[in-house]
Amino acid sequence: MATFNLNINGKTHQVEADPATPMLWVLRDHLNMVGTKFGCGIAACGACTIHLGDMAMRSCQLPVSQVGNMPVTTIEGLSENGDHPVQKAWLEIDVPQCGYCQAGQIMNASALLKANTNPSDEEIEAAMNGNICRCGTYTRIKKAIKTAAAEINGAA
Repeated sequence: MATFNLNINGKTHQVEADPATPMLWVLRDHLNMVGTKFGCGIAACGACTIHLGDMAMRSCQLPVSQVGNMPVTTIEGLSENGDHPVQKAWLEIDVPQCGYCQAGQIMNASALLKANTNPSDEEIEAAMNGNICRCGTYTRIKKAIKTAAAEINGAA
């Protein structure tokens, strides 16, 4: 066991955990932040996506020991009131069906738009590849990303 001081959603959290513990389980089991979902455990589905700095990362395969001083953002910390442009677009376009994958989808989409505020269809597809939606809401996801991009760019 080791002690880690983690910057999560703008707050410092002290956690005692095995250095190999994936961030997913640190978030869910140690800090009771359950918005980040367990999907596959092998970084193949994207349900567990968080931000490490500005990068979308699969938390199920990210050991707590590799986080260091990098800020971590979870779905709970993306916006205080659920008013991030991606979250608003998700509601406007009515993206979720079952909803299980949506936190990971939103986190991946928001990282994309932070890096590229006007992505093409091909760039959206490439960035979102690997975030699996069992319900097949991919068309609505792409439309919501374009809607959020328009808001970010002042065209909404």
